[in-house]
Amino acid sequence: MSGDQRPQRLGILAGVAGVAALGAVTIGGVARNLTRRPSGRADPNAEENFRTIYSDRASIVTADDGVPLAVREVGPPDAPVTVVFSHGFTMRLSSWHFQRRRLEEVWGDRVRLVFFDHRGHGKSGAAPAHTATIAQLGADIATVIRAVVPDGPVVLVGHSMGAMAIMGLATRRPELFGDKIIGVGLIATAAKGITEAGLGQGLQNPLIDAFRYSVRTAPRAVQAGRGVTRVIMSPMFTAAAFGSTFHSPATSAFVSAMIQSTPIDTVVNFLRSLESHDETGALPVLARIPTVVACGYEDKLTPLPNSVDLHAALPGSELVGVPDCGHLVLLERPAVVTDAIERLVQRSVAP
Repeated sequence: MSGDQRPQRLGILAGVAGVAALGAVTIGGVARNLTRRPSGRADPNAEENFRTIYSDRASIVTADDGVPLAVREVGPPDAPVTVVFSHGFTMRLSSWHFQRRRLEEVWGDRVRLVFFDHRGHGKSGAAPAHTATIAQLGADIATVIRAVVPDGPVVLVGHSMGAMAIMGLATRRPELFGDKIIGVGLIATAAKGITEAGLGQGLQNPLIDAFRYSVRTAPRAVQAGRGVTRVIMSPMFTAAAFGSTFHSPATSAFVSAMIQSTPIDTVVNFLRSLESHDETGALPVLARIPTVVACGYEDKLTPLPNSVDLHAALPGSELVGVPDCGHLVLLERPAVVTDAIERLVQRSVAP
């Protein structure tokens, strides 16, 4: 091995070790959850078609820097109000599957639903490393609104990183909130400090920086070893996704597939943004409009105290706590989240 290759090789090995160290944070939790989950129960979602949303009206919105963003829509373009959904880290627009189905049934033509994949996720274009930021995701939301909802009011609903992106937009484009954007839902998220509690503490690990280095310097080698990183990362995220009593192999497989299909460079580059995330400047802006804050009691990625803090900073907001539920509350207890969105829209459009 040449002198030039040796540091690169060591960087790759250290990077994989870094991901392993982060994954190890959850090993005990995975084992406990597996032993506590009931056996012999039927899967309530065994027959669920999680690809239904891909039959909806499709379009491409081009971000300001040229990245194509994949969009799906349900409902008429001239509906009185539009709800735009912003998904979470390593997820995609289909993570809103249950909300899309139920809200179409409830609202019919009265409300339009808009879903899109963030850059680097799903069917959207790759995210250049320097654009893997919460600020850029917020700018992308503004672009989607400008292109798809040029007229009429908008309610924004975000999960995890998607909710952080909404806060990023509020920080940088406060003039949009109160007139164009009339309501906001913040699900399983935090305004700052995700490295201070829960699994986010694992991000404060120098080996993670080594993995980032390996992605930058030898992306093909890292991508070629994706099977290893899948084994490490997918259990880590799926373990944090659900509460201790949740049982749906079909839903777990759906989530795992989303995580595994997310490019490694997307994962690593956005981890840095999540690590340094602080959008507390958005809170005075969001306090001017109706908001709802929701979180599972067993959320290990953005623990419940983060949502309690958000609620306290947003006078008049509704706080929805969901017992026995993890980070993916929108999939684990979809009816609770859907009902909260219904109430949010009702409050937002009330005279």
